[in-house]
Amino acid sequence: MVWEGASLWMLEGNQAPAEIHAHSHHAIQITFLLHGAFDLTADGTSLSGPVAAVRSDTSHTFRAQGAVAFLFIEPESAAGCALAQQLFADRAITPLATPQAIHALEALRKCLEDGAEEPQMLTLGREIVRLLSTTAAPALPDPRVVRMIGYAAANLEDKVSLPSAAAHINLSEGRARHLFAMHTGLPFKTYVLWLRLDRAVQIYAGGRSLTDAAHQAGFADSAHFSRTFRRTFGLPAAALRLDGTARPS
Repeated sequence: MVWEGASLWMLEGNQAPAEIHAHSHHAIQITFLLHGAFDLTADGTSLSGPVAAVRSDTSHTFRAQGAVAFLFIEPESAAGCALAQQLFADRAITPLATPQAIHALEALRKCLEDGAEEPQMLTLGREIVRLLSTTAAPALPDPRVVRMIGYAAANLEDKVSLPSAAAHINLSEGRARHLFAMHTGLPFKTYVLWLRLDRAVQIYAGGRSLTDAAHQAGFADSAHFSRTFRRTFGLPAAALRLDGTARPS
């Protein structure tokens, strides 16, 4: 399930453990153990749940047996800014044992048991983001950075360049480059690739083929999209099913 600023994925393993090798992505990741066990490792720290969060752009590995849910939250969104401030002041990975996190875990387990459909899961995903991000006031990025992101997102089917984005906010290329990296932690070009990946996942989740999703998000071809997806999430793009479930291969 994908919506503005966040997405919710389900990973269902079979008898053998699912292993996702070292990878990193720009989203904040919150992992919920639905049943079975998982081991999440980053920066020399390992966590086994039942709920754990990983800071954006943090290399991590993952091993699970059973079923887990991944909640991905854009760090530049209001919810992402609040969570980053709340959770990651001095660490890249942290357990979550707050009443809100446990309530979210129980709700996800019930949805899995009841076989909830996508609309119910989408509503629950939005509610979980709201619950988890209400304990801190967000420190949002500079409005000019937000405008650069909006400009890039609106032009993903075309070539999006730093000079054009800088002109959009009336800054020099050098000043725009520095401002963007300071607020997002990424070069503009890398962030645009992340936006393309996010857009392709949304399009694919909407029922289009991987090839159509890749082209509409501005990738050169489906192979480029697949390579980027695997490098970013540690899974092949084909493992992401349309119902929001990821199956490792």
